[in-house]
Amino acid sequence: MAEDSGQEKTEEPTPKRLQDAKDKGDVARSKELATTVLLLASAAAALMFGGQVADAMSGMMEYNFKLDRQAVFDSNLMFTHLGNSLREAFASVALFFLIMLVAAIVGPLGLGGWNLSLKAMAPKFSRLDPLAGLKRMFSLKALLELFKALAKFLLIGSLSFLVLIGSKHALFALGAQDVMPAMSAAVELVIWAFLIMSSTLILIALIDVPFQIYDYTKKLKMTLQEVKDEMKNTEGKPEVKGRIRQLQREISQRKMMSAIPEADVVITNPTHYAVALKYNQAGGGAPMLVAKGADFIALKIREVANEYDIPVLSSPALARAIYHSTELEEEIPTGLFKAVAEVLAYVFQLKRHQQRQGPAPRELGGDMDIPEEYRKDE
Repeated sequence: MAEDSGQEKTEEPTPKRLQDAKDKGDVARSKELATTVLLLASAAAALMFGGQVADAMSGMMEYNFKLDRQAVFDSNLMFTHLGNSLREAFASVALFFLIMLVAAIVGPLGLGGWNLSLKAMAPKFSRLDPLAGLKRMFSLKALLELFKALAKFLLIGSLSFLVLIGSKHALFALGAQDVMPAMSAAVELVIWAFLIMSSTLILIALIDVPFQIYDYTKKLKMTLQEVKDEMKNTEGKPEVKGRIRQLQREISQRKMMSAIPEADVVITNPTHYAVALKYNQAGGGAPMLVAKGADFIALKIREVANEYDIPVLSSPALARAIYHSTELEEEIPTGLFKAVAEVLAYVFQLKRHQQRQGPAPRELGGDMDIPEEYRKDE
């Protein structure tokens, strides 16, 4: 939809976009980095174990070619020599190939990390499309790969020529040496030349890695509309979230209204605010707020209170203080204990008087003892 509107992809990919691409097996990779790590590891392994491998191979050849007359005519000895030779060859190159294996695994993980994706392993018949294949062959990315291959060829070729020129005296000296010393010197020359030429790929990798990161990020960039659509899908559409909040408020209000018949008193503003308090005399705790509301909700609280004969008292300052300082199903703060105690004492004495069990209570004073930090202006 964003592409149809002609919007440019100017926004950085979101974490969700990156994770979705990773789940599909699409992560930034650098073939040059993997190749460089593998070649450098091969050269280092050859330097460390090349001499041992050469000695082992030389001993194996001597073992197989220096045979006495009886061994030559013994056909069973052929299999013994073969088994010993294979075992010796494997033991001599085991560490070398182990280093190669580790490098082959670690190299690709240098950029993009470990990523096992079943979606990437699933067969895609679209890759068999010859037109798509031709399109990839003549794409800008293929052209860049061609230039990169030419740059590697020129760089390695030039360095190889310089290494050859620099080693010409050592190469000419091989002809004047005995066979074994000449072979050892030749192997050492080849290994060092291989290490030097492999090191040139570090330059290619240093250029290719940032380019692959840039190209990968550019490919996953998003339009502003795509970002908005993703936020809607992730967090929910605003109208749906609004409807959910409305339903939650309605449920909360119904629960609150059902708790009003159990209240001991409703304190009002008298019209803007209304709070309903319940005090459990047996429990010994502080009075609890079971309902509160402003404007229309305050009117409903008063209506329910009148319906169930809950005393409704007007104390604007106290009603505002409780409304702003206390949440539903919480005890009132200690600073309001004295004022609420006066109200409850009046209510309980009024109930006893109505039951003809005591004298009529005195009217509550208009100025309640409310600390300044709890006072709220109208």
